[in-house]
Amino acid sequence: MRVFVTGATGFVGSAVVRDLIAAGHRVTGLARTDEAATAVTALGAEVHRGSLEDNASLRRGAATSDGVLHLAFNHDFSKFADNCELDRRAILALGEELKGSARPLIVTSGVALLAPGRLATEDDAAARHFPRVSEATAEDLMQQGVRAGIVRLPPTTHGEGDHGFVPRLIAIAREKGAAAYIGDGMNRWPAAHRLDAARVYRLALEQGAAAGRYHAIAEEGVPFKAIAEVIGKRLGLPVMSKTADEAETHFGWFARFAAVDVATSSAKTRAALGWEPKEKGLIEDLDQPYYFKV
Repeated sequence: MRVFVTGATGFVGSAVVRDLIAAGHRVTGLARTDEAATAVTALGAEVHRGSLEDNASLRRGAATSDGVLHLAFNHDFSKFADNCELDRRAILALGEELKGSARPLIVTSGVALLAPGRLATEDDAAARHFPRVSEATAEDLMQQGVRAGIVRLPPTTHGEGDHGFVPRLIAIAREKGAAAYIGDGMNRWPAAHRLDAARVYRLALEQGAAAGRYHAIAEEGVPFKAIAEVIGKRLGLPVMSKTADEAETHFGWFARFAAVDVATSSAKTRAALGWEPKEKGLIEDLDQPYYFKV
């Protein structure tokens, strides 16, 4: 297949591109800058110049593909609502080009707010009141004749080069002089190594996004306290509990995510795709020097 990938140079996207190429697919990666174009070429993919702001460039990329994987998203939380709207328009542009064809469009979503307090499954629908509407937009496109699918990523998709939630926790611990958790720390974060997550995208693409929703979840729920304990050990800092009232002072805007309990199943994804995670788990991966380089 010829596959058009947005976010091709990102932490997960670059793993997806490598996995696709290793499986024999031809990949074209979206690149906004010369630096991004060089990175796409280094991955072994062809370059498609454009950006999420340029819907015409997105449509051109989709037009010459047998399928599209949309992983790009601007994670600048200072303008989160604007970035969510940009994402919505990008998905609509890609979908418009693929409408009425058998060519799949797979978008990226998450499980962090899917079903707090209980085991979430692929059958759970995402809330439509949240600003990021990647999933809702894809589902609307399904009703318009687009073969759309959704890959949901866990709060921590980990591995060397991670710049997501776990590095943020490490930075907070350094800043505050302690690795903390909230209450008893038994709230659970699902997790997956980025190489395992990459294979979910490829398998879903190859099978035509037939199952609709996919969970790139290798571990259903890692206790938050266990994450804090590794961070404390590696940094030589105390590990301590914070009350709900103290959490905002310690974690800042991240307190909501530090408190979330979102154990998530991937049983249906594994059955649909024949996917089994192969890489190291979160705690083993986190307990490596590369997570603590200054």
